[in-house]
Amino acid sequence: MKPSIAIVGCGWLGLPLAKKLIQLGYPVSGSTTTPEKIAVLQESQIDPFLIKCGEEQVEGNWEAFFSGKEIVIIDIPPKLRGENQENFVAKIQTLISCIVTTTVTKVIFVSSTSVYSDTNTTVTESSIPQPDTESGKQLLEAENYLLEKPNLQTTIVRFGGLIGNDRNPVKFLAGKENIENPEAPINFIHQTDCIGILLAIIEKEIWNETFNAVAPSHPTREAYYTRKALEFGLPLPQFSHEKPSSGKSISSEKVQHLLEYEFQIPEL
Repeated sequence: MKPSIAIVGCGWLGLPLAKKLIQLGYPVSGSTTTPEKIAVLQESQIDPFLIKCGEEQVEGNWEAFFSGKEIVIIDIPPKLRGENQENFVAKIQTLISCIVTTTVTKVIFVSSTSVYSDTNTTVTESSIPQPDTESGKQLLEAENYLLEKPNLQTTIVRFGGLIGNDRNPVKFLAGKENIENPEAPINFIHQTDCIGILLAIIEKEIWNETFNAVAPSHPTREAYYTRKALEFGLPLPQFSHEKPSSGKSISSEKVQHLLEYEFQIPEL
């Protein structure tokens, strides 16, 4: 009997992940904040729930959403840009206060490599996170809050920049000038491998671990974005070499060894 799973946030990553889990025979409930998306989840045989996680309460029938579930996957990124900035940590704390009252015993928390600062070194899971962005700071605090919960087995997955067939940051850089950090390495991961890694954690039952998850290839920003602009037929981005580049190279060796995961798209 495969464990029943609830996915908080059926968006760009959560929806295709839910579809894959259902293909593999897992019972899956999924949440969305958009009423129109309920039909989309139903069409994919996902048990749909309209759930909105707030700083002070979780709106919607979260009791039924989590009822009978063993695993919860939390995939809701911080909203820290623009006017409607939120306290992401408070949001996660409120969500977890609901989860701990249910049958859930295991959590996968989708985090980000933004918890690491640019140290011009190779970063592993044993590196001490020192985030220099507000998003990274709140993600790290949310991670630590989850790991302190004794009744939950929590695995943290820190994804690099998310790439997909419909998603590549070169579209935002095409034709721009004086882009900094040309020699910094990229730390991206394809949607296909995001799903593959999350499936491996569930199927191999790897809990109470933290993983960095990025593709093993790390070309420079200038080399990568120039190549991608040519592939997409976009205006070439122009990089500035006036200042030294700063960045980091994220190692995903732990994913490859402990999970025995082989990247399906190692070259992005």
